[in-house]
Amino acid sequence: MTRKNQHVVPHGDAWAVKGAGNKRATSLHPTQGQAEATARRIAQNQGSELVIHRPDGRIRDKDSHGRDRFPPKG
Repeated sequence: MTRKNQHVVPHGDAWAVKGAGNKRATSLHPTQGQAEATARRIAQNQGSELVIHRPDGRIRDKDSHGRDRFPPKG
């Protein structure tokens, strides 16, 4: 399985989960929260990063589920 970062992006009146570089959505959801939960499960299973976007498309938040080789101190 590839380790594609998972993005939660606006999709019309809904929210989509998309793997990085994919043209098609993995899944569509009526709320951002539902899309985020699905994307988080995928990112955890793949050891990749979750990227959550705002309704205007800008990045709102990121959460790494990978095995960082050099985690930050603190």
